[in-house]
Amino acid sequence: MKIAILSANQNLYSTKRLVEAGEKKGHEVVVINHTKCDLVIEKKKPGIIYKGEEITDINAIIPRIGASFTFYGTAVVRQFEMMKVFSATESQALVRSRDKLRSLQILSRAGLGLPKTVFSNYSKEVSGIIDKVGGAPLVIKLLEGTQGLGVMLADNRNSAESILEAFNGLQARVIVQEFIKEAKGADIRAFVVDGVVVGAMKRQAKEGEFRSNLHRGGSANIIELSDEEENAAIRAAKSLGLGIAGVDMLQSARGPLILEVNSSPGLEGIEHATGKDIAGQIIKYLERNAE
Repeated sequence: MKIAILSANQNLYSTKRLVEAGEKKGHEVVVINHTKCDLVIEKKKPGIIYKGEEITDINAIIPRIGASFTFYGTAVVRQFEMMKVFSATESQALVRSRDKLRSLQILSRAGLGLPKTVFSNYSKEVSGIIDKVGGAPLVIKLLEGTQGLGVMLADNRNSAESILEAFNGLQARVIVQEFIKEAKGADIRAFVVDGVVVGAMKRQAKEGEFRSNLHRGGSANIIELSDEEENAAIRAAKSLGLGIAGVDMLQSARGPLILEVNSSPGLEGIEHATGKDIAGQIIKYLERNAE
């Protein structure tokens, strides 16, 4: 079949690995820069123009939509869906996962473990918010942050109040979460494809840092998930409607706590940490579902 990878940068590790895995299976794989697509809206005849030509013969797409291109990237995915092309990540699931507040509400409704979290609309009652998450230390996250950017640890109450008041003054929306001390600066990334965990790694923050993101200098090693952790990852992906998901969890005294569910998880860290062909698993997922 013919597979299109929607990616703004064909030189990224994840994009190159998906091309390689698809071609290895005998498929034709093309990279389409979704930011350069023109969408044709017409009664019963949706179309996409790319580099001056209409796209007509794609069987399946793999969206690799960066956070800054969510609005238009999702519109392109939706257009492919209207053209009856199978998408590895559905447009609605992509929108759902990118809205941190909405995704936490969905995960909570599904009965999944979460760190105590408060979201407020520039509330002046910062002291009450701090109490609701168990006091300091606590974690403050910008609603729009990615890859560990816009995530702060407030060590004490005064610091927490100052940061929250500053963000309120700037009218920057934030999420306030309890700090899970027993996680010791580590989290788990479980990679879910089509309802199955195909790889998992434990990411450890570098010394003096509490964010475990590999982009922030953290390290990663393969990990064997407990049944509870595996079940939580699968349920989290399912509750958000994601066929492909990177589920980030903390190990706590009360079981796994979901931090975030990523709809365009990178392949480099997980493949290097586990030695597994995750890209190949994604291609198999397309083979099972695309016409």
